[in-house]
Amino acid sequence: MYTSSVTDAPLVREPLHAPVAHLIRGGIVEGVHYGSVVVLSADGEVAFQLGDIEAACYPRSALKPVQAVAMVRAGLPLDGELLSLAAASHSGEERHLAGARRILDMAGLAESDLRNVPDLPFDPVVRDAWVREGRMPSRLAQNCSGKHAAMLYTAQLNGWSLDDYLDPAHPLQQAIAEIVEDLTGQRVAGVTVDGCGAPLFSVSLHGLARAAARIVAAEPGTPEARVADAMREHAEMASGSGRDVAALMRAVPGLLAKDGFEGVQVAALPDGRAVAVKIADGASRARIPVAAAALARAGVDPAVLSEFAGEPLLGGGRPVGCVRVVRALEPVAVTPFV
Repeated sequence: MYTSSVTDAPLVREPLHAPVAHLIRGGIVEGVHYGSVVVLSADGEVAFQLGDIEAACYPRSALKPVQAVAMVRAGLPLDGELLSLAAASHSGEERHLAGARRILDMAGLAESDLRNVPDLPFDPVVRDAWVREGRMPSRLAQNCSGKHAAMLYTAQLNGWSLDDYLDPAHPLQQAIAEIVEDLTGQRVAGVTVDGCGAPLFSVSLHGLARAAARIVAAEPGTPEARVADAMREHAEMASGSGRDVAALMRAVPGLLAKDGFEGVQVAALPDGRAVAVKIADGASRARIPVAAAALARAGVDPAVLSEFAGEPLLGGGRPVGCVRVVRALEPVAVTPFV
């Protein structure tokens, strides 16, 4: 059973990662991806683990659903696609930029009030189009602009200062840190700066999975349920067209999933079963296959997850291999969820 008690912070140490996936070329193991995996049962117990699930790590953008919950608890009135965008690592499509503008408009603010780092769109097709058109990096195009717009709106609603909303000592960031600890069930091990400029809180992989489970299993109408519903119903606003994390949510009914840079993935089912993955070398190519295998371990029908087994490895333009999860992660006999 999940509780709101908070334990000590995870230890800051070199993670004891284990092999989680092999790069196979021509029937031979060419490379090995190390990492860690945790699978939680519906009662919150660890049903499966591989590697080091208790060391302190940075969840990167996989923590955004938790940050969104904190903002809703602090009065952020968004729902639907705009709340999904507030928890997004978006692709920089026009709908994402338009959504961030709408949030800023609600707050009576402008793009110039954002303090995230200007960037080109994350999606390579959209980014190439920007370059061809001569468009410059912007704060709206950066993949975290929805979160930053929501942070500004939350600060404005509470009468908090705006210029320093990214300061870890700011009331907004203190409120977020409190909810991070509440939902993960552990003290924050450390605070640094994420790529977008926002504070980033370090927890364990186990804690990250626990937070996702608590969000999806929350009572209807709560801030947690509002965030989960928004992200599941508007998966493309939380990511983008063609993104694997959106496809994963579409494939598995009720699944909440969020990716993060450096090979982080978290996902949770409506009854509280959850998985969290960290690929040690940050390789995205291993992230989804390992996460899909972990979901199969959690009880999702492997047939539903077949499209997430990994992209083929090419040689001379044709498939000659693949990324394959290690045997310890291969699906076992379970009762399918779907």
